[in-house]
Amino acid sequence: MPQQLTLYLHKISPYSHRIELALAEANIKYKAHQVDLFNKPKWFAATVNPLGKVPAITYGGPDVDPAEPSSLSFKLAESNVILQFVAELYPESGLLPKDPVERAKVLFFMDAVDRHFDKPGNDWMYGRTESYEVYLKGVEMIQGLLSESGEFAVGDHYTIADATIGPLLSRLKITCGTDIGVFSVGQGTKLGEELKAPKYAKFMKYVQAMLERPSLRDTNDEAYLAEIWKTLIPKRRD
Repeated sequence: MPQQLTLYLHKISPYSHRIELALAEANIKYKAHQVDLFNKPKWFAATVNPLGKVPAITYGGPDVDPAEPSSLSFKLAESNVILQFVAELYPESGLLPKDPVERAKVLFFMDAVDRHFDKPGNDWMYGRTESYEVYLKGVEMIQGLLSESGEFAVGDHYTIADATIGPLLSRLKITCGTDIGVFSVGQGTKLGEELKAPKYAKFMKYVQAMLERPSLRDTNDEAYLAEIWKTLIPKRRD
């Protein structure tokens, strides 16, 4: 019998969304429990993740109410660590290649996304940097790492590399379409126009392929995210 798996998440968290995508792609049965990040229950930090962050999972132990996790279950946090755990727990899913070289490519891609795509994107969106040029350099780096077909990040199968970047691509689409961010008015729209240039064609082909996958469509709510961003993101520079 498969062990119980519970995912603690929040809809605004792209890192929670990564786990949702991997579990959906592998057709893994699990419980999902939304954690109110703006009014965190005391039991969450006390019994699941001491840092109080999502995503986090419990694995194994008795099948209990997620709000009353068992001390017998294994607890794990940090999105990329959880992704690798899930992939190794269900090797038949293909989420992590068996070949050492392909496996290394997946892990390298994940690290590159966090360092060179996610971080500069957040820095720009929240006004910590003036320009999106560093973000574009990250786009170019990611594009250079994509498989030749441009359908998946690595090889010819969906892996945790795709799950790592998928939620960020959805949020990139929102930024370019709504211009929401702590940057000068019009910068989000301008970035979207720049990404239409031929030099980014492979990246944009990949973006479209990821956005069209049922796993992302079924777990994504762009309208909700856009509305939340309007209230959470500080006043931008006009």
